[in-house]
Amino acid sequence: MLTEVQAGPYTVRGVSVGGVYTSLLVPELGVLLDAGIPIRSFATADRIFLSHGHADHASALGSLLGIRALVGKGPPFVYLPAEIEAPVQEALAALGRLHRMKSDIRTVPLHPGDTVKVQQDLWVRAFRTHHPVPSLGYQFLRRVAKLKPEFRELPPAEIGRRRQAGEPLFDEVERLELAYCTDTLSNVLDRQPSLFESRVLILECTFIDAERTVRDAQERAHIHLEEIASMADRFQNEALVLMHFSQAYSPAQVHATLQARLPASLLERVRVFAPDSGRWFG
Repeated sequence: MLTEVQAGPYTVRGVSVGGVYTSLLVPELGVLLDAGIPIRSFATADRIFLSHGHADHASALGSLLGIRALVGKGPPFVYLPAEIEAPVQEALAALGRLHRMKSDIRTVPLHPGDTVKVQQDLWVRAFRTHHPVPSLGYQFLRRVAKLKPEFRELPPAEIGRRRQAGEPLFDEVERLELAYCTDTLSNVLDRQPSLFESRVLILECTFIDAERTVRDAQERAHIHLEEIASMADRFQNEALVLMHFSQAYSPAQVHATLQARLPASLLERVRVFAPDSGRWFG
């Protein structure tokens, strides 16, 4: 069973349990975020983004390729940290020999700061996350033309005439749509402040209680709820999706703790990606 939450204009569908599996589909963008579990209905996604190579985020890639072969789908694009491109290809090659079938992918290796076109008007920018292995977060954005301030009072006909004449009337601006940030220290938010401005932010929140302190979370290169609460007034997002909760917590405990520890101004925008959240489906 999977879960689904609505975050602004985007649907986030899938499963995420820290250390067990994470795989999230955002159908409006046509992207699959990590591949920690081979969900059949996710296998047709043509663009897969791997945050890092740990098994709970990447081990189902081979199984997804097998499902794709069964339904006649070709190699997907796999966006991933450049450092793990060769090991991922080697692992898939070994798997192909075991299965006696091809396990081909079209890799898009990325470094922090790289921005590449995904499809049509959708772009993605990679940013460095902070984990013991090479890891990235992803910020999806659209580039749109915006009329320069000095021309905004012109009548439409005049704007059209000048545009046809080739006059530079527009600036290209970036509209930050959705960001995915998992398995990292919280300082990624200070180093990537644009995450606070993304329309939707999907953010890990592995630890939430006093038994596992902020220091414990930092030693494991994860984020604690107390860290999120301490910067609550900085989140400008339309929706904040918290996910990757430790398996040590029950869904009821997650909900109760967030209700108790997050200020109302942030809580009303939080979407909790725990097993009993949102709508369940098979």
